[in-house]
Amino acid sequence: MSVALLRGEDLVDEVSASAGPAAETLLPAVDTLLERAGVALGELEAFAISIGPGSFTSLRVGIATVKGLAFDTGLPIAPVSTLAALARAAGPTDRLVVPMLDARRGEVYAAAYAAGPRRQVVLPEGVYTPEALCARIRPPCLLVGEGATICGEVVAAALGEGVALLPPPEGSASARHVGALGVERLASGRWVRAAQLVPHYLRRAEAEVQRTGERFEPAPRPPKPM
Repeated sequence: MSVALLRGEDLVDEVSASAGPAAETLLPAVDTLLERAGVALGELEAFAISIGPGSFTSLRVGIATVKGLAFDTGLPIAPVSTLAALARAAGPTDRLVVPMLDARRGEVYAAAYAAGPRRQVVLPEGVYTPEALCARIRPPCLLVGEGATICGEVVAAALGEGVALLPPPEGSASARHVGALGVERLASGRWVRAAQLVPHYLRRAEAEVQRTGERFEPAPRPPKPM
């Protein structure tokens, strides 16, 4: 869990908590961040938050917290893909960037972004087996995140030379990466109000699977420019 404060594109400060449930550590981290920066909550102009995929519980806690802050202030919120933030954390590279998170059951949440500063999506976010992922990407590529630890060796063996792995801790996203992407989304008008903010789990909870018969969520509609 981490929170960051940005002024424009510049990082002011960041606070991380490596232990303890997010429900107990998130708001104290926000208070610590603002206090260290000498900034009041009322001085903020917008929020950015990762909306998933990821842990169901952590996503709910983060989104509920930002909703509460945004309802009180009326500020806009930039929803950011966790995988996109992970791709940004990889830094500059001339390889295809493939952010990967553990989706359990031998699968990963993954996407792929073209090399270059714009990082255009070339493989949409989804839940993939290692075999399915190998059929959709080509080297040279950089596998980033905890998924690189889970199935990186399988992918590298299948695709051959040109596959590089960047597992945690280097291959980890933090609030500064979410904030940087949030700044871009805010500038292009791709933000939402608190009532419109929803998580993007990709995979449905088991109770939802039993109720609907569908394992995966539909792709979210992109926010309309404001």
